[in-house]
Amino acid sequence: MHKLLKMLFFLAFVWIAITAADECIPRDFGKGSIVCVCNSTYCDSTPETSSEPGTFLWYVSSNAGQRMELTTGKIGHTEEGSTILTLNPEKRYQAIQGFGGAFTDSAAINIKSLSDATQQKLLETYFTREGSRYNLGRIPIGGTDFSTRFYTYDDIENDILLKKFSLAPEDTDYKIPLIQSALQMNPDLRFFSAAWTAPMWMKTNNNSFGFGFLKKEYYQLYADYLLRFLDEYKKQGIDMWAISTGNEPSNAYVPIVTINNMGWTAGTVATWVAENLGPSLDNSQHNQTLILGLDDQRFNLPWFIDLVFRNKVAEKYISGVAIHWYWDSLIPAVVLDKTHNHFPKKFLLMTEACEGSLPWQLQKVILGSWERAESTALKMFENMNHWVTGWVDWNLALDKVGGPNWNENNVDAPIIVDPETDEFFKQPMYYAIHHFSRFLPRGSVRLELEDSSIIFRSLTSIAFETPENKTVVLIYNRSSISKKVDIVDPRNGVINLELPALSMNTILY
Repeated sequence: MHKLLKMLFFLAFVWIAITAADECIPRDFGKGSIVCVCNSTYCDSTPETSSEPGTFLWYVSSNAGQRMELTTGKIGHTEEGSTILTLNPEKRYQAIQGFGGAFTDSAAINIKSLSDATQQKLLETYFTREGSRYNLGRIPIGGTDFSTRFYTYDDIENDILLKKFSLAPEDTDYKIPLIQSALQMNPDLRFFSAAWTAPMWMKTNNNSFGFGFLKKEYYQLYADYLLRFLDEYKKQGIDMWAISTGNEPSNAYVPIVTINNMGWTAGTVATWVAENLGPSLDNSQHNQTLILGLDDQRFNLPWFIDLVFRNKVAEKYISGVAIHWYWDSLIPAVVLDKTHNHFPKKFLLMTEACEGSLPWQLQKVILGSWERAESTALKMFENMNHWVTGWVDWNLALDKVGGPNWNENNVDAPIIVDPETDEFFKQPMYYAIHHFSRFLPRGSVRLELEDSSIIFRSLTSIAFETPENKTVVLIYNRSSISKKVDIVDPRNGVINLELPALSMNTILY
């Protein structure tokens, strides 16, 4: 009995120690890294911490297993042999819109498969101040491939008065309750929406995918259809900050793509925005809702937007350019610079990104993959170093095979759920995004950061100033060995660091 009490006391002590530290509870799936396991009673988090003048906070996540490991240090002097990153606070670039993920049907179905308490923990890990502080959420208008079926909100042939328009059970039973919970956790959460396709009977090919376009006679009806969606969500207390012109219209031109889609040309979408969607929004209760153009791949830049904005009325209505990250490896980031330079008043926003989407990636979910975390992190650095104002990931949560998906187009996600054990797994990808989203509130401004390396750069970096006048420097070490680095800030001094191998680092002061 005495031994049993001692053991119980020991286990209680360990549990209190873990809970107090907000540390990751690791699980190794044999993929060279770990996931952090969360359940109904516990999930690691990043508590509020402040630094004194002359000191800095340094958070590290690494392939070796560190997850948001915190070190406090003093700002000091330059060390010989270090890579030098020099901050130029006078040279300022874009302001941050935010970070987030998509409330797809699949994400909502997966989250709702957990117990109420575990659902709460999952939402907290994304939307609370101790979590990722997500402040953007993408909401599909109708079904996507990440649904269990194809549907729109009015599948009744020739319902030109939209009398049969109605939200789906996927909205009322799954997405809306979760969105409302997330909004309670973060009232600063902004939502934007996109439709994958119009109802089939409004399209030239009468199909959910393929070489089909919106019929000219339905241009205004489709704008009315989208406003009905905005109306119905507003009734639930969910206002849309923005709406896009449609998800990935280029898919209509690719015969092998069988995902819900609807094509646009630059000229037709410009006409529709100028004559239908823009005026309809202006004359509605949603006249503060922004319009995002493109919502498609980088290979459309800058030429597609150049053509759209030849229509000056369309240019007036469109506030930003939404981009996706698929096939980025084929298109250099300079197209982002060109788009910004052509239209500097229009912001660029990443609105969809995920790992495991490529045809040759046969294993869609790889639990504990640091390689995918690195890929995500480096793409975030690349895009944000080229004028992109934020990052909205794809599905907030998926199951262990990367679904459900009616089209079997499964992918990976930052959080994977396991309803059998009532757990969810925070992938290394989650922490790659968390290193940005947790420390860069809306309105943070990118600063110039120069790297002294001439060749063989193993460090990727970026710097920001927050609205609270804090400086945030993010660095990824791609090397398999540790690297010394000095951050030189002419206003404050020098920060000396030795970055672990294959590590993501956020420095705050």
